[in-house]
Amino acid sequence: MRLSGAVHIRPGCAAALGATVSAEGVNFALFSAHATRVELCLFSPNGQTEQARLTLPEAEGGIWSGFVPGLKPGAVYGYRVHGPYEPEAGHRFNPNKLLIDPYARQVVGPLVWDDALMGHEVGHPRGDLSFDTRDSAPFVPKAVVCAALPPAAPGPRRPWDETVIYEAHVKGMTARHPAVPRGLRGTYQGLASQPVIDHLVRLGITAIELLPVHAFLDDRFLVAQGLRNYWGYQPIGFFAPEPRYGLSAPILEIRQMVERFHAAGIEVILDVVFNHSGESDETGPTLAFRGIDNSSYYRLTEDGRHYINDTGTGNTLNLSHPMMLRLAMDSLRYWVEQIGIDGFRFDLAATLARGKRGGFSPRAAFLSTLRQDPVLARVKLIAEPWDVGPGGYRLGEFPPPFAEWNDRYRDGVRRFWRGDGSRAELARRIVGSAEIFDVSGRLATTSVNFLSAHDGFTLQDVVSFVKKHNLPNGEGNRDGHSENLSDNFGIEGPSDDPAITAARAARKRAMLATLLLSQGTPMLLAGDEIGHSQRGNNNAYAQDNDTTWLDWAAADPDLVAFVARLTALRRAHPVLRQRRFLHSGLRAEDGLRDLVWRLPSGEEPKGPDWHAPGICCLGAELRVAAAAPCWGAAAAFLVLNPGGPTIMRLPEGRWRMMLDSADPLAPEAEFAAAETPVAAQSVQLFIAAAPEPVQERP
Repeated sequence: MRLSGAVHIRPGCAAALGATVSAEGVNFALFSAHATRVELCLFSPNGQTEQARLTLPEAEGGIWSGFVPGLKPGAVYGYRVHGPYEPEAGHRFNPNKLLIDPYARQVVGPLVWDDALMGHEVGHPRGDLSFDTRDSAPFVPKAVVCAALPPAAPGPRRPWDETVIYEAHVKGMTARHPAVPRGLRGTYQGLASQPVIDHLVRLGITAIELLPVHAFLDDRFLVAQGLRNYWGYQPIGFFAPEPRYGLSAPILEIRQMVERFHAAGIEVILDVVFNHSGESDETGPTLAFRGIDNSSYYRLTEDGRHYINDTGTGNTLNLSHPMMLRLAMDSLRYWVEQIGIDGFRFDLAATLARGKRGGFSPRAAFLSTLRQDPVLARVKLIAEPWDVGPGGYRLGEFPPPFAEWNDRYRDGVRRFWRGDGSRAELARRIVGSAEIFDVSGRLATTSVNFLSAHDGFTLQDVVSFVKKHNLPNGEGNRDGHSENLSDNFGIEGPSDDPAITAARAARKRAMLATLLLSQGTPMLLAGDEIGHSQRGNNNAYAQDNDTTWLDWAAADPDLVAFVARLTALRRAHPVLRQRRFLHSGLRAEDGLRDLVWRLPSGEEPKGPDWHAPGICCLGAELRVAAAAPCWGAAAAFLVLNPGGPTIMRLPEGRWRMMLDSADPLAPEAEFAAAETPVAAQSVQLFIAAAPEPVQERP
């Protein structure tokens, strides 16, 4: 919107934070408990010229507000906030720095790295205690006034026991997809294009989990090396979609993307980063929270000058403060109600559950507020249950209805198939990690099981590399995990040796079968189903290039078909995806146990068998949980063999072989024999040929 004539401001309303459009104009409201004055700055449509500077005339309970009559959607704006510059008291106000509205629904213009972005003089002997007087406006993204969207239609609302998650990156999914129109590749529209949707539907995916799409910045040290922040874990706002994935109207495009996924029966989950912002520590830029009210938005050390760094990024947002908590809740509700999002994965969620003194609590304000919210309580909530702060590993400690990323599943399964794990560890993981999650009425679907994720090796690299190869990140290969529980089968990296490629393919199929036939909620990393490699880079956060962009031209169609078959089996047989935990309890309807472990001999393992050296075959006989109504289908028998070829004795009865990962194209076959040969590095699935009585699910 281009301003014409004089612009006036009058007292506004503090009830709704951000820029709220009405027929008469726009209301602006910004929280700052310690400011002495707040100025609204209006800019030209391209954000280059400041056209008006208006003081917000009203301050109520720390919320500054003003109403600008006649202003329309499309107006470009920012704030300058006055107050004490006293870093040792926690205050870093500097009105020379233009600030992004934390409630901005859209931002325009790139962040251009310049020393003027800093509230202090870079290189000054007093460091961050100095005060910089340069105007940062030419270098800062600006906020855009946006009209509210009509309420979004509800999504598919898939139950957890039907959920198969696919973790993906908006750009990486389509940047090299030959069937996506060139102009749409790497965008929200490209992600929701028909070729991508067809692929996900074929795979049996029910929810796509997107790496951060909130507006974020490229770190200065990356830009200096010609790199970019690919993953997006440096947010500068929690309402605005990242513009680099948009074409002309990011808000509408991301909502249309969600609608297209919903029409295909696929939910959309966002990875959100409320644990920190992109402003880094006291040496970082003043872009938003730091200049608006540093001591309210951030957790500070006792001296007030420095930032608590439980996130490893330089700062930690203060979810214990009611207004930061409100911002997070307002953001989440916005994405659900106006965009149609179906759930959230909370990055470093342990940080969000730390109280004023820094300790973790499952009753922390953020978790409790989220659970009672009538809008947010009905969507999927997933915690990454750790951070890098003291006592930060909290797997299994989040309250219902949270699900949790289960890294013990990843590690246990990788060890088992590599040959140095244990039967006991695998057994715990494939039945939902009950020893971790079966508390407080939590369900087996609480465990989000995964083999790989954006952070770490892809599945192809798990079977191709022993060492990390992160030199392209520019950190001397010091970044990323050094132990990946991986195996290269004798050659580091790609190999033309048929024996090695066959062994790697067998290992991948066995691991994917384990994942998709385990109790819990499975999550696939985008590209694992086509054999995508990141060339051994296990921390590709800065690789916005063909390292991370999926190589569709080299896709393995047989592996895609195998994954699709696995998800179809999971859908068809509810015994493979139960809500209740299996504890070898007796079922009232038939007196049979819901879980029986078997050795190749058919006998049940005894104490020493669980930890015997030289891991070999293990069988799991599964029925509907004793604690659940008998709504499930026939019993299942799962065979997992990380060792050499062997013979497995089947339980009594007639069994139909549904899958053999060693022969993925083999059709189903009914077995009357008491024994079955099991190939090395393979998984077999049998379903009882004569189904048990089925009761309708309540």
